[in-house]
Amino acid sequence: MKIETNEVTKVLLEIDKNIDSLVKQIELLSYVNPLNIEEEKKRFFSSKYLTDPVFTYPAINFDKFKQHRKLFTQSLEHIEDVEIKNLYEDIIYAYSGLIQCVETIGSGKKFYYNCLRCFGTPTEKDVENAKFILHFDDEKKDDVIFQPKYSAAESEVFFKTFSEKYDFNYSITHSDKISAIAMVLNNIKSLVLNTNHIYSENEIAVLTNHEIGVHMVTTMNGLLHPLKIFSHGFPNNEETQEGLAVFSEYMSDNLTVKRLKELAYRVIAVDSLAKGYSFSRTFRMLHNNYDLDRNIAFYITLRVHRGGGFTKDYLYLTGLKKIYDYYHEGKDLNLLLTGKVTLEYVNEIESLIEKGLAVPAKHVTDSYAENKNTNKKVDFILRSLK
Repeated sequence: MKIETNEVTKVLLEIDKNIDSLVKQIELLSYVNPLNIEEEKKRFFSSKYLTDPVFTYPAINFDKFKQHRKLFTQSLEHIEDVEIKNLYEDIIYAYSGLIQCVETIGSGKKFYYNCLRCFGTPTEKDVENAKFILHFDDEKKDDVIFQPKYSAAESEVFFKTFSEKYDFNYSITHSDKISAIAMVLNNIKSLVLNTNHIYSENEIAVLTNHEIGVHMVTTMNGLLHPLKIFSHGFPNNEETQEGLAVFSEYMSDNLTVKRLKELAYRVIAVDSLAKGYSFSRTFRMLHNNYDLDRNIAFYITLRVHRGGGFTKDYLYLTGLKKIYDYYHEGKDLNLLLTGKVTLEYVNEIESLIEKGLAVPAKHVTDSYAENKNTNKKVDFILRSLK
């Protein structure tokens, strides 16, 4: 899109470009996933769940201090529009926080405290919501759609077929070094599938809508704006992005009580960090107190304890509730698909589009066209969350 490049706009675009070049390397998920998950899982199980895993992490390939310094030397005082100036101040502080997260991965409490600054921790209300969900019975476990069936290589076909409805291209890679069963890496436009996982039909339906229908859609939309902040991300965008992604599972009739309980267990696990639980204690709580399968309990614990205490996982449930309410208030979801944006910045997004500094979403989540949810119990739960 062409915009008028007057002197004021040139200053803003230059600052935006500088920030973009600095934050391209800060893909936190690239650094926080341990390299030795399977080895440490075997060792942990052999210890009868008593000896905490010792994880190793990828090397950081940028100068952390230099990144901080360059971020704070941006001449924001030259941005005359106060709303935009305030937005960029928020962005610089947010990215400085993420750099601090990256530089303290594997250092225990230091990483945990930096995550608290970036992502927060569950409130008492969030924990109550999670426990409320756990009172409901799962769908039948013997249902064929929940049975493990497809390898990562076999699952790739389903993702490619699903993606035909979207006008963009991305790469698919496989890895045994991720804690999720699939994830999108925004900076390299890539979907990563976990080679250690055997996928069920339900998981493929969930992941195609979640990872491609939202995360890849917002990745591709983010690249279309004059301002790069839509691509590298607004402050605290994780809650909105994960809320949108799980909401696409709901709209496509793939959100189950089983899945909601998985998100609830993540809230409980993150809350255990605030209580000072070790890896083994969080695991034993999930495995013994909540009767979770040991493999499922291990991976939920891993997601939360990786790096030294990664609090982001509680945001899936809080984000889902916010997006569910936003949709049922009749508000425009397309605004939230314009990139890696945040619900709390909707006014700024609208303003940037009006000023010609952003564009409406080109790619729109397919499942948002029609509410196909038929699960009344899921609806009841989401309406009842506080």
